[in-house]
Formats: sequence, structure tokens, C-alpha cells
Amino acid sequence: MANQIFVTGMGIVTGLGIGKKDTLNALLQEKSGINSVNYLQTVHKELPVSEVKLTNEEMCKLLGISPEEIVTRTALMGRIALKEALQEANIFNNRPKKVAFISGTTVGGMDKSEQFYNDFLSNNDKNPYIEAHDCGATTDLISKEYNGVFDMTTTISTACSSAANAVILGANLIKTGRADAAVVGGSECLSKFHFNGFNTLMISDKKPCRPFDKTRAGINLGEGAAFLVIESEKSVTERGITPICKLSGYANTCDAFHQTASSPNGEGAFLAMTKALKQSGLRPKDIDYINAHGTGTENNDETEGIAIMRVFEDAIPAVSSTKSFTGHTTSAAGSVESIISILALQHNFIPVNLNFSEKIPELSFSPAINQQPAKPLQHVLTNSFGFGGNDTSLCFEL
Repeated sequence: MANQIFVTGMGIVTGLGIGKKDTLNALLQEKSGINSVNYLQTVHKELPVSEVKLTNEEMCKLLGISPEEIVTRTALMGRIALKEALQEANIFNNRPKKVAFISGTTVGGMDKSEQFYNDFLSNNDKNPYIEAHDCGATTDLISKEYNGVFDMTTTISTACSSAANAVILGANLIKTGRADAAVVGGSECLSKFHFNGFNTLMISDKKPCRPFDKTRAGINLGEGAAFLVIESEKSVTERGITPICKLSGYANTCDAFHQTASSPNGEGAFLAMTKALKQSGLRPKDIDYINAHGTGTENNDETEGIAIMRVFEDAIPAVSSTKSFTGHTTSAAGSVESIISILALQHNFIPVNLNFSEKIPELSFSPAINQQPAKPLQHVLTNSFGFGGNDTSLCFEL
């Protein structure tokens, strides 16, 4: 019991809106954030995306910072989500003793460095953005306003499992006594580099993505940021704060099958879910909802589905991919989808799998298209899988 870890604050920004309220409303109204490209400077207007519906200048105004400040889109989104999470956890007025900040990103400040690349070559006007390029610099820019809050700051970059792995690192810091609380998650903006990269892999869909559908044809990229405040039971008691839910189990595995593809039997995903369940003390039948990685690619959805069948056998709970709402927010996906899963717990609904029409023949189940759960939600599991077979599963419970 002493090692229990609780979620006490959440902040989120995606194409669904700014904050938990906008996110919840979009989910309940089944309104996707995926649309035509508007903010990213790209010639590929044929590829739908889910963009945060604010310019960098509008985000600066929202945050009360000068547009002249050296800051990137990833950092701006991160600051918005971080502020909401810290406020809900009452960190500003009632700070835990030792607080860590762990942020996941892969793109980092690439949106600016790719934009100013030619300037770097020809003059020195934009050179400060070189320093804002790397992943660690992005974490520093996100936390810059809160230098007195965090006792340690670090960055995780494991592609699309980054934010989920930030949750694991924060939990381990708490369990080993190196932190009383941790603010964990990730932020990732759209960049031409990874937008074109996924397109080169021929896994970008020109239509709204259809996870777990027979006709699925790839991903729609998204951008966003999300952070959770997690803390020890002792810290929660000392601060007198009411927790939102419990982080009951987690696991990270690596099947190393292929750089970009999952193994045919979903071994990494199977092991991640199995180990997360074991740590939580839950049986497969205890899980009420799975927020799947569900990218909408041919490979992922079939192999993740096979892994789910291996774990849950004939008692598969409701499964959906909320990337049909937010797009694939890549390094931020783990925390974005954790918060969506927790909102589902809090408000007792299933986030539906948009755009589904036809079952994948190789799978024994279809994704959820009805918000009404079969029974009140108590335990949820969320999956986040990265390139190289870096697979992470998290369990949350009321």
C-alpha cells in the first residue's frame, strides 16, 4: 500500500481543444480534431492532420509571453498543458517536497530549425534556434517558467512510446524515494521532417484514419501535449489532496523485431500488457477498457489486435483507438491517451473508435462504437508503441 502512486493533476492540449474540458466535450460529441493542413508549412495538403487550432503567436498571448522569446511550438504546447496539470494538483500553493519533471519528445524544436535552416547557412540572425533544436532544450523551455518547482528535470525520447515511458520513469523515481511527485508526459508539434518521413514510409492515409478497420490505410499525424502529476500516497496524504485515480501498473518491453514494424504475433505488445497487469495485481478480466495504440496502419492494428487476443482470450473488453480523434501525436501519444483514458474512467464512457465500418478478418473482435460501457469503468489499460518495438502499457484505476 505504501508504494501506491496516484494521479493528482492533468493538463492536455490537442487538435480537440485546449484543456480537459474541451477534450472531454469533443470525445462525448464524437467530434474529431482531424482536418486539412492549416498551420504546418508543407506542400502535402492532401494529407489530413490534427493540429492545435492556435498559431504560435496566439499561444504566446495565451501564456502571457513575448512573441520575441526564443520558443518552439512543441514548447508552447507543453507549457499550456503543464500549467493546467500543475494548477489541478495545487502544486503552486502546496508543493510536494521533491518534484521531478520528465518530458518525452522526439521532434523537439525541429519545427524552427528546419524552417530557418537556410538562415543558419547564410547568416547568424536565427542562430539562437539552433540551441532550441534538441529534445532536452525543449524540456527546459517547457519548464522554464517553473524553475523553482522542479528538483530534477530530464527528457525521454523513445519515439511514440516517449510520454508513456516518462510516466514509468516518474513512477520509479517515486517508488525508490528519489521523488515525492513527478510531472510526466510529453509534447510534440508537427514538423515537415516527420510529416514527410511517415509519408515516405507509405503509411500516411489521405483520408481520415480508420483504426482497426479492414480498409485502414495508415495514420493521420497529430500534435499536442499532455502532462500528468503523479505522486506517492504519503505525499497525497501530507498535502491533503484528493487523487483523481491510481496508476496501478506499468511495463515497458522491446521485441526488437524490426525498425518500424511489429512482430507478427505482437510479442512486444503481449509482454507489455501482461507485465503491466501482473504489476497491478489485476487479471485480464478486470480490465474494462483498452485504449489501444491503434495507429490505423495495416501492421500495427493487426498485430496489436493479435496481442490483445493472446492476453484477453475470449473475454476481450471494449477496445478503441482515440487516434481517430487526435491523430497520432507521436511522442506525446502516451500521455494524451492516458488522460483520455482517465477522463473515460471519471465520466464512465467509452471513447468510441471513429470511422469504423468493417472488422479485420484476422481479429476476433471489433473496436467499440458505442459510448455506453457494459459495466461501470473501474480499470483501464492504455498502449503506446514506438519504433524498434519499444512497447509500453499503463494501467489506471479508480
